[in-house]
Amino acid sequence: MPHTTPLVLPETQLTELASAYATPPRAYHNFDHVREVLRHHADVAAGPGWAQPEETWLAVLYHDAIYEASRSDNETRSAEMAVAAIARWLPDAGIDAARVAELIELTARHGQFAPGDFGEGDLADDTRHFLDCDMAILGAEPDVFDAYDRGIAAEYRGKVPAWLFRLNRRRFLKLLLAKPRIYLSPLFHERYDARARANLRRAVNEKR
Repeated sequence: MPHTTPLVLPETQLTELASAYATPPRAYHNFDHVREVLRHHADVAAGPGWAQPEETWLAVLYHDAIYEASRSDNETRSAEMAVAAIARWLPDAGIDAARVAELIELTARHGQFAPGDFGEGDLADDTRHFLDCDMAILGAEPDVFDAYDRGIAAEYRGKVPAWLFRLNRRRFLKLLLAKPRIYLSPLFHERYDARARANLRRAVNEKR
């Protein structure tokens, strides 16, 4: 966890969460990924800030809690787990559980949004920053991006035919590359867009 967190969770809740991220074993969508997204969450907190720091933080913690490659309901099931955990462990914390669930479910549609899709205001800014935190890996250093790309491939190995994975993965990366804005917020656009495009171009060419 980062040094500054908006909530202190019970150890039993954290143990339950860590167990979820280890089941099944994952090459990328594991708790190391969560820690990295939390680092970006802390960057936003130190910069433009969060209107709902607790809700966005919990959404980061739970957004990939349930993950099985090739399933289409991971985000919905993760959101349901988050809502149940909030009710069980944080009943008096004043958390907007529906908002946490909403943010988690939006991650199923990465690459489909434009900056203006969420309207204006602080909550819209939170949504853009939250989704960008999860996509910041695209703008990582090349070796880190490559490890992420290999991790995704490893998670799908044996779940879908290799040729189909390569086809769909290349299509997704090309979709991102073709967008006028990969990142939805000014903060992430300015920090990571150029490197993300370089990483994506290289990955697309390698998958030909």
